[in-house]
Amino acid sequence: MNVLDFSFFTGEVFRAYILKGMYFSFALTAVATAGGILFGTVLALMRLSGRKFLDIPAAIYVNGMRSIPLLMVLLWFFLLVPFIIGRPIGAEMTAVITFIAFEAAYFSEIVRAGIQSIPRGQVFAGQALGMSYGQNMRLVILPQAFRNMIPVFLTQTIILFQDTSLVYIITAHDMLHGFTVAGNNLSHPRESYILAAVFYFVICFTLSWLVKRLQQKIAIIR
Repeated sequence: MNVLDFSFFTGEVFRAYILKGMYFSFALTAVATAGGILFGTVLALMRLSGRKFLDIPAAIYVNGMRSIPLLMVLLWFFLLVPFIIGRPIGAEMTAVITFIAFEAAYFSEIVRAGIQSIPRGQVFAGQALGMSYGQNMRLVILPQAFRNMIPVFLTQTIILFQDTSLVYIITAHDMLHGFTVAGNNLSHPRESYILAAVFYFVICFTLSWLVKRLQQKIAIIR
């Protein structure tokens, strides 16, 4: 077995190959998280509305998305959407649309569980004050629920960041793609993949530690 050589990995290599992909991975994570929470909240409210014409479509969407691998959904959007609309939409845009649509199903279940964790007395108190369903949710229930859900949101975001490596399959320029190109161009593919694993580990471990500290602070406040 040849000795591994990491001397090729310099600041110039990082800026030339890795930095752009890292930026896209973080940007995709942020956009997918924001869009997933927004869309997921709408789905959760539809499922909790008590109206079948809202509940059933939302349940079908959420359960359907949660039953399909993300990689398959990514390939569907990448191959089928351009065929349907008659023009390509690009790997990066495909990744954004796919991740928002897919993660919304998971964030929806988080939001639904968070809303259901709020005591029913809070709902009755809002109704007693003459609030409508929308006002009660917006002013009373959701602010409390979102505060309780912050650690779970962040944990799902870490998982989402790990999943961004899947966009490599559609040739989007993410962090893993940057390491792959650097390894191939500089003839150090093994070392490059090892470094990619180290980068993902350090980022995810750091974020997980921060989430744990946040959970401890929230527990103390309670």
